[in-house]
Amino acid sequence: MQTASAPVRDGLEPLQAAPRLLSLDAFRGLTVAAMILVNNPGDWAHIYAPLEHAPWHGWTPTDLIFPFFLFIVGVSITFALGRTDARQGGVMQKIVKRSATLFLLGLFLNFFPKFDISTVRIPGVLQRIALVYLACSMLFLKTTPRQQLWILFSILVGYWLLLTVVPVPGIGYANLEPETNLAAWIDRIVLTPAHVYKPARVWDPEGILSTLPAIGTGTIGLLVGQWLRSGRAATEKVAWLFAAGCLATLAGLVWNGFFPINKALWTSSYVLLAGGLAMLGLALCYWLIDVKQYRRGVLPFVAFGVNAITVFFLSGLIPRIMSLIHLSRPDGTDVNLREYLYRSFIVPAFADPINASLAGALTFVLIWFGILWWMYRKQIIIKV
Repeated sequence: MQTASAPVRDGLEPLQAAPRLLSLDAFRGLTVAAMILVNNPGDWAHIYAPLEHAPWHGWTPTDLIFPFFLFIVGVSITFALGRTDARQGGVMQKIVKRSATLFLLGLFLNFFPKFDISTVRIPGVLQRIALVYLACSMLFLKTTPRQQLWILFSILVGYWLLLTVVPVPGIGYANLEPETNLAAWIDRIVLTPAHVYKPARVWDPEGILSTLPAIGTGTIGLLVGQWLRSGRAATEKVAWLFAAGCLATLAGLVWNGFFPINKALWTSSYVLLAGGLAMLGLALCYWLIDVKQYRRGVLPFVAFGVNAITVFFLSGLIPRIMSLIHLSRPDGTDVNLREYLYRSFIVPAFADPINASLAGALTFVLIWFGILWWMYRKQIIIKV
């Protein structure tokens, strides 16, 4: 535990001892539950618009989920690595090992069940989490908050200039179109079309260049985490966090006018918008849960939050396993187990297919809640 004699980190109060923030676990759990919901509709052909990603420029609530999680990764790093013992020998090896584990878990999901190395997608959600965790952990251990702020500024401005000024080889001019922007060109050259999200589109939403501004999202979380761990009064923390969240959100919306908000490109305006809204969300959770001690309805999300990576990995793996098991329906059609259960138990209960699809997704989330609640009660936490 860090003592009061700990050094001041470039203008902030010394980092305080790091008790677990219930609000952070709840906010993480809410984010993961939302991620599972949007990733598992009953029928991909019938989805409510807010539960889909924006086709290209623009955003929906679904587009905020992943950056919220990366923001939380940054906040969590300050609590996990902010202790005195975290700065002793071996911490770097642990960081690299955890990052490699996350990356390999994501790669396994992409491999399964075909295990075809010639067409496997290399980037992915867990892979991006791994890289952001690695970069932000190093930033936290090696830089001050002021330096982190300058690095964030440099990333956002530098990425904007890269995508809007640097000519794209073979195209001749900078642009933000799906298949001809600089990030897509780098993915084609380094990963080749066979190893991206959709080879026909020859770009990847978790590609190489867009990982840079994603690190910026994690860096915003680093700055927020250090602010929350400062010795300031809780009311001051919340007030400044709300103010910073409003300013970042407004800056993102203004920047959108000449560098459009875009999740697939992870544009700088998108970083500020999502980071600002994440600050507002965490500030609200922190005020209600940790300051005002409001607990009603919180623990279900905490159950998701304390085993976030585990549930994300398994919620991606199990549907893949279910797709390998085939059954015959009463009408003689052959379907996989997931489709069989959906068509047999969910669809008959709903006249509207879009409501049936949402019910299927909610059922999947509730099943996981039951599992995670049992794990939480038994104090089973699987750390990656």
